[in-house]
Amino acid sequence: MAGMCCGVNMGETETSSPVEPSSKSARRRRMEIHQFKFLPTDSAVAPPLEGSGKRKRQKIDAVVPIVPPRECLNAVQNCEVEEKENQLSGEIAPENKTLDLSASPSGSSSAASDYPKFGMTSVCGRRRDMEDAVAIHPSFSEPNPNFPTGLHFYGVYDGHGCSHVATRCKDRMHEIVKDEIQNGGSSSWEQTMFQSFSKMDMEVGDCCNGGNVVCTSACRCELQTPQCDAVGSTAVVAVVTTDKVVVSNCGDSRAVLCRNGVAIPLSVDHKPDRPDELNRIQEAGGRVIFWDGPRVLGVLAMSRAIGDNYLKPYVISEPEVTITERTAEDECLILASDGLWDVVSNETACGVARMCLQSRKPPSPPRSPGNDITVTEAGESSDKACSDASILLTKLALARHSTDNVSVVVVDLRRS
Repeated sequence: MAGMCCGVNMGETETSSPVEPSSKSARRRRMEIHQFKFLPTDSAVAPPLEGSGKRKRQKIDAVVPIVPPRECLNAVQNCEVEEKENQLSGEIAPENKTLDLSASPSGSSSAASDYPKFGMTSVCGRRRDMEDAVAIHPSFSEPNPNFPTGLHFYGVYDGHGCSHVATRCKDRMHEIVKDEIQNGGSSSWEQTMFQSFSKMDMEVGDCCNGGNVVCTSACRCELQTPQCDAVGSTAVVAVVTTDKVVVSNCGDSRAVLCRNGVAIPLSVDHKPDRPDELNRIQEAGGRVIFWDGPRVLGVLAMSRAIGDNYLKPYVISEPEVTITERTAEDECLILASDGLWDVVSNETACGVARMCLQSRKPPSPPRSPGNDITVTEAGESSDKACSDASILLTKLALARHSTDNVSVVVVDLRRS
């Protein structure tokens, strides 16, 4: 005998039609179910995995976008723009490719292993204006008996007051150095770089004082002062040969060599409180005033720079030059503005760059003798590794709350 429960005949459950609940809570549940049923889904969502927990996590990851911080987006976007511009100008090899020296501007036919590969990143960061400039010119000087494979130029310029002095250095410094080398007027690297920096400083002075040299960049400072003497730039320049690394520094940008995992500084920051710099400024009649750090006359936070005519003779443009013999243990050279070095140590920077270089496989041999560009078959070229290192160092500086523009150049010095 079938029983009765809540008005339903328990003996006829298989044949009788189900009875729809009519309570308000049941209707509300049905509405909620319909809402979930008609929720738009992303067509790119992968099929659910087994298990309810895994399925939920996968759907959330697919639907909710993960937005990186503004600084990271800024770093990547600026890097991509710089890379595209440099590819168009022929300065940087495309990703997964290496340059053959037979296609270089100098026409050299030396082995590709003698041609340093590099990566570069330059971002505005948390500053309002971008005042950094970077110059990279592989084989900027034609081969000669002293330098059969040519010379390779890398420079980082950190402007202050405005960007036009740094931009001027980017456009002209390598040409001045090239002229000094080819004319043979200097007997040593020290004299060559000293003369080059001095001529660069005079050009900037003529530009700012309305001389025959016309500044090539549009500057907001021209609207503020007619002679824009309160504008300058640091300059750290590296000329790489087959057996030497010549670094010239003027200001607080820096060059660091990574040799067998050890960070070797190739320049010393020109800070006003450095004992020898402090003595020089005082002997010239100037003063160093601590105003948010040591500053020349309480204004400039470095003791050497190109430009800054209103602070001469206390602030000079004479560079300090170091000549380092290359060895088989050399791994990479890092040039960067103080936006990196203010928050990242030499050892940390070399560790990051070394990790990126070692994580890449070397490029494969050419497929045919006539190829100008060698495409790697396994792994990526050290161009990509150097680019990854420069991007990672830039992101590290931003993550550590660097408040300045950040410009980083990583040069691969490995012989293989």
